[in-house]
Formats: sequence, structure tokens, C-alpha cells
Amino acid sequence: MAELNELKAYLETHNIDVWEYVEPTTTAMAAANAVGCSVAEIAKTLLFVVGGKPVIVVTCGDMKVKSSHLKKISGLTGKVKLPKTDEVLNYTGYAPGGVCPFLLPADLPIFLDQSLQRFPVVYAAAGNNHSAVPVSVAQLEQLTGGRLAALCESIPEENG
Repeated sequence: MAELNELKAYLETHNIDVWEYVEPTTTAMAAANAVGCSVAEIAKTLLFVVGGKPVIVVTCGDMKVKSSHLKKISGLTGKVKLPKTDEVLNYTGYAPGGVCPFLLPADLPIFLDQSLQRFPVVYAAAGNNHSAVPVSVAQLEQLTGGRLAALCESIPEENG
């Protein structure tokens, strides 16, 4: 697992700052409140297990990953599952609520949903549940090696 100082040093070499907060940033809504942006501008990093193989998807906070799209784009087959807490830590090196798209294991496939392209800057977690990293999609592509793809659909807004 990359420690916050290691992550800061890595991102600093790319002229990217890590923002730290007192309030938690564990969900897209909480992160948006801390950062002062819309939920859509939060780049949530999600781990899925497809047919027993881990895959990372980075998408906007207002989007939901479509299993059928993920299987097609990744070329994997089998059931798409959300992993348990210990599996997230094991596969990514980060605890849930703080999974970030940077300094992940090299063999972990990363996909960037096209919804991220709606914004000049999105805010990803920085490896803990009290941080955010402002980045462009181009920076995400460059630093993660992630592939842009259409993986998601909008989450319907709740009526209320």
C-alpha cells in the first residue's frame, strides 16, 4: 500500500497536489462536500472482481458501472462482483473509501469511464478517506495507464 507521503511525492513529480481534509471523503457525496464541487466531478475508483479477476474502474460520482459493458471492454467472463473490504485492501493496497487510481499494482487492469471527459478537472481519492487529488482525464490516462471506455450509465436521481 502506498503511504500518503509516498503518493504525495509521486504526484508532486507530476505537479499535482494532494488536498487533505478534516472531514471524511469516503463517499462521492462526502468528497464533493469537502472539495466544494458536484458529485459528478468526483472520480470514484472502484474495484470489481469479474470471473475471479480484479479490475479497476474510475468513473464520475454520478455514474453506475454496467456489468455487461465491463465484461465486454475487459474481455473477461463470469460474474461481476463487488469485493469484500479485505479483498479491496488485498488487490489495491488501499482501504475502501480511500482507493485511489495511482500507484496500484502493475498487473491490475484500469479502465477510465468516458463520463470523466465532461469535466476539465475531476477529484480522485489520494489513498485515504480524508483527501482528494484534482486531475484532468489526460493526467489520469498518463499516470494510471488506464484505458478510456464507455462503461457506465447515469444513476437515476431520487425523487423526494
